[in-house]
Amino acid sequence: MVETSRRQFLKTFSLSGSPSADFDINVSLVHGLLSDQHPDLADLPLQLLDTGWDNAMFRLGEQLLIRLPRRRLAASLIENEQHWLPVLAERLPIAIPVPVRVGSPGRGYPWKWSVLPWLKGSTADQVEPRPDQAIRLAQFLRSLHVHAPDAVPQNEVRGVPLSTRAAVTEARIRRLESTTHFISNEIRHAWQRALEAPIAGEAKWLHGDLHPRNILVENGVITGIIDWGDITAGDVATDLASIWMLFGDRLCRQRALQAYGAVPEATLQRARGWAVLFGVVLLETGLVDNPQHMVIGQNTLSRIAEDLTSSPA
Repeated sequence: MVETSRRQFLKTFSLSGSPSADFDINVSLVHGLLSDQHPDLADLPLQLLDTGWDNAMFRLGEQLLIRLPRRRLAASLIENEQHWLPVLAERLPIAIPVPVRVGSPGRGYPWKWSVLPWLKGSTADQVEPRPDQAIRLAQFLRSLHVHAPDAVPQNEVRGVPLSTRAAVTEARIRRLESTTHFISNEIRHAWQRALEAPIAGEAKWLHGDLHPRNILVENGVITGIIDWGDITAGDVATDLASIWMLFGDRLCRQRALQAYGAVPEATLQRARGWAVLFGVVLLETGLVDNPQHMVIGQNTLSRIAEDLTSSPA
């Protein structure tokens, strides 16, 4: 069914998947940057680890990771990480990748880059956390979701009213409705209720992109939260959407919300709406060229539908 949906989707729509790079990054370039700027690290083994939407990642020895923007728009995001992660790390109960070195443009490469600690674990789309980690995630979110200073990075697509994302999201929903079976009445209901739910309270610190590939798990325990490029302040419902992306068991999702504490009904509705938004983005782009994102999107939408079928909201 998955492959059939993918073929039908690609036949029906001409859409882009993962964005192309604005600058090609390879091992030779990274080694040259290290030699010029951090020569004490230049002799460590270096290998390409992964390429995401915004950054290229290279494993450096056993203890370090290099992260370099591959797109122009990501250049400011990595600077936000370099500035703000040291501020947040001291109060968070789960490890985050605070830069240990900062790199500058060089050898034709135009942006700043980071050397980070290597955090152990596999991404949570590969290894689902144990049920007790629902409470650990809630504790992390409570620690993160506090008042943010005025100088917090601005973000036009995270923590914002869902109405600002409505047109694009609803276009995705219509396309997926014609090519997959994941857009159910429950999904449409969740999305509509989220659009109607008012936002109250102050803007708080957010991770902004808390999907399973940005959460590390080892032996069932959440060991790290990575990729903070979308860090901002805004509606906490954006991060609460991770509960549907992370936990396959409905009781775990309930425990996470209970442990987070006193989630108002309107916030719950918006959190489901953000989960719908992330689900359709990951499913649609994943159908083009990223099977891992596709599966995350499918799982997220199925879990929302399951919750509303079991306990209509």
